[in-house]
Amino acid sequence: MGKVLVLFDTQSGNTGKMAASVAEGAASLAGTEVRLKHIDEATGEDLVWCDGAAVGSPTHLGQPSWKLKKWFDECGVWGRVDGRIGTSFSSEGGHAGGALLTCLSVQLVLMNFGFLILGITDYAHYAYTLHYGATTVREPRQPGDIAACLALGRKLALAVRNGHVDVMEEGQTGPRLFREKPREG
Repeated sequence: MGKVLVLFDTQSGNTGKMAASVAEGAASLAGTEVRLKHIDEATGEDLVWCDGAAVGSPTHLGQPSWKLKKWFDECGVWGRVDGRIGTSFSSEGGHAGGALLTCLSVQLVLMNFGFLILGITDYAHYAYTLHYGATTVREPRQPGDIAACLALGRKLALAVRNGHVDVMEEGQTGPRLFREKPREG
């Protein structure tokens, strides 16, 4: 039905716990194959393999961790994953700590790789939205934290169950690059 990659960085373990719940939510849809990978063990080929990815990072000054950004900088598959579906999740140290900004920053990276971003209008629990991804304050231990992660994974699995959207032209193997500026006029 679909292949979902849950890719994450974690330092305190909180984002890792979120990732496990996101993976559980994705796996709850029959026929979904799920890979749960810390960035230290993932390769760019994991992105190529998937139809959709949920990417998680701890929040650092309102941004993803440097390790996650470096992983994307060096994974070597830019231009080979256009049309896959992506979403994000993040843990933060306190309320208004920047987790939504981190989710949006992760989504910007995914968009640069050609991912289509999954926006979710549902509420996962009382006062828990998924519009920009799932977020928690520290460890995901509240029922709403866990429900948000489970729902994010399941919604991603639903979005990819028929495969990712292929936006490449027939025979195209990577992005079209225009190396020269067109002449004016």
